[in-house]
Amino acid sequence: MNIPSADRSPSVTDPAAAVAGPAPVSAPGAAPGPGPADGPAGSPRGIRALGPVGLVLAGGISVQFGGALAVTLMPRTGALGVVTLRLVVAAIVMLVVCRPKLRGHSRTDWGTVVVFGVTMAAMNGLFYQSVARIPLGPAVTLEVLGPLVLSVVASRRALNFVWAGLALGGVFLLGGGGFDSLDPVGVAFALSAGAMWAAYIVFSARTGRRFPQADGLALAMAVAAVLFLPLGLVESGTKLLDPTTIALGSAVAVLSSVLPYTLELLALRRLPASTFAVLMSLEPAVASIAGFLVLSQTLSMTEALAVTLVIAASMGAVRTQVGRGRAKGLDS
Repeated sequence: MNIPSADRSPSVTDPAAAVAGPAPVSAPGAAPGPGPADGPAGSPRGIRALGPVGLVLAGGISVQFGGALAVTLMPRTGALGVVTLRLVVAAIVMLVVCRPKLRGHSRTDWGTVVVFGVTMAAMNGLFYQSVARIPLGPAVTLEVLGPLVLSVVASRRALNFVWAGLALGGVFLLGGGGFDSLDPVGVAFALSAGAMWAAYIVFSARTGRRFPQADGLALAMAVAAVLFLPLGLVESGTKLLDPTTIALGSAVAVLSSVLPYTLELLALRRLPASTFAVLMSLEPAVASIAGFLVLSQTLSMTEALAVTLVIAASMGAVRTQVGRGRAKGLDS
């Protein structure tokens, strides 16, 4: 899966670059323009056809249904055990598929991928500690505040503040207007996971620029797995070796790590971090649907309205970015 460095996307996807002038976003279904921003040459045509927005949405659906499956696995292994299975299996899959090169990288490259791995481990560990204490929907609702804050900080357009504010209103409405009835420790874990999610967006973009294809992601996943393995062994021990547990953990790894992280990394090569972060506000809506289908959690009218607000905000952010990209194309 390795590709020449000439095929790598330009450095336009972290917040600093987004403030300086984000790259235009391709509309879903539109023909991609020329140049390296089209994505890796080795990417499957079906994946490239989704467009950056489609990649983000597909990744969100995958990760939330994987999260719902992980909740059903927790009674077997505990929260740390689930994270360990998820990261170890995902790391093995990514390393086998990507076969990343270990030579030819600078010290800065390795520093970036190590920090990315640490961030990934912290984000997963904190989130699963949260869903072990509070329901999936509120946990994701609180976690998404991290990317929303990043969206406001990274954006240079006043209209993006409007979309972020609308999404934020939907997030709080989805939480019933307040979270005082939830376990405060679970709330703290969810908010901390949100901060790590924002950091994940930044370092995923930087890693995607420094390593071809998903090589950097595979290496970061290995770092995260090595960091978390001792914690999982201490909490779960031989429970991690049960065949049924391994099978369920593998499914969680594919749905929650391998697919979404790969899709998001590819999307961040073609999508500004500010727009990507606002799109992350769709996660509570997807989590609510996954909770209904997998965990039998129902949506109230208030929660349905919150979902509508969040979707409207995300669509507005994408339309704004696409319109700006088309305007730049007409002016050039």
